[in-house]
Amino acid sequence: MTISFAGCTRGVRRLVQVSGLAALLLSPFSIPATQAAYPDKPIRMIVPQPPGGFNDTVGRLLAKRMSDAMGQPVLVENQPGAGSQLGTTNAARSPADGYTILVVSFAYGTNPALRSNLPYDTARDFTPLIFLGQTPNLLVVSSASPYKSLAEVLDYVRKHPGKLSYASSGVGSSPHLSMEMLKSMAKVDLVHIPYKGGAPMATDLLGGQVDIMFDNTPNLMPYVTSGKMRALAVTSAEPSPYAPGVPTVAQAGVPGYAMTAWYGLVVRSGTPAEIVEKLNTTLNAILKEEDVRKVFAAQSVEPVGGTSKQFGQFLDGEFTKWAKVIKDANITAD
Repeated sequence: MTISFAGCTRGVRRLVQVSGLAALLLSPFSIPATQAAYPDKPIRMIVPQPPGGFNDTVGRLLAKRMSDAMGQPVLVENQPGAGSQLGTTNAARSPADGYTILVVSFAYGTNPALRSNLPYDTARDFTPLIFLGQTPNLLVVSSASPYKSLAEVLDYVRKHPGKLSYASSGVGSSPHLSMEMLKSMAKVDLVHIPYKGGAPMATDLLGGQVDIMFDNTPNLMPYVTSGKMRALAVTSAEPSPYAPGVPTVAQAGVPGYAMTAWYGLVVRSGTPAEIVEKLNTTLNAILKEEDVRKVFAAQSVEPVGGTSKQFGQFLDGEFTKWAKVIKDANITAD
């Protein structure tokens, strides 16, 4: 519509102009997206692993709590494939609007060094959201093993390099890289025997086909408490309440050693800072809920929380640490 100012006084013309400008500024089309109410539609949470693991458990747990807290559905999408690359790639290609959240874990910190052809750039394409939690790996031998401590294992392999074998759940897995870091820091040599999961490697350890292994603490503690396996050390910097009485690797003979399997959330880089802050605040509150902490404890996972910046600093350390371990051991998953 065209407004004619013919015959209008100067004051009337001025009033019409100001009114028109005000209407334009108040138009919903002129409000920047970062100022619009968030969230005003469903949020999706991508889990780049199949159902069943803790990535999926924590994703669904948080999705329900976030839906209640934020007044919009949070829908979990399992997108497994290519060592978590499929779901991660889809998240990297999503809009930077806070409506796609990615569940990340240990592989997120190691894939940049393990794989030369990732279809996304971890540092460029994502913004850290929150550090959810972490759990140590446990170093075990069969109860029939002659080794009663990590010090005894290290003493033997230094005198007999390449004579002991260790199991892992695959190249680049946290059990594999836990041992490669131990080998590097302790300057010892053990033979790697990769498996397609934790159950078959535990079976072969008990059967004497392999000598020693790391795995996530909740996977191994039932064997330890039943007396079938002997726990030698945990990988965390401090002793773990989930493996009472078990020394850390650092205490047991490798000073400075520390690693954990961990879980977190990220969003697409470029997501408005106020949306990142709102999500982070909401999630920190959820992590303090008693029933949420019980779910974490049942999986031997310690809740962490904190700011987006703190999670980013942790990730920077992971990228640096594992890039060195992977390069020194000449490991590739291509």
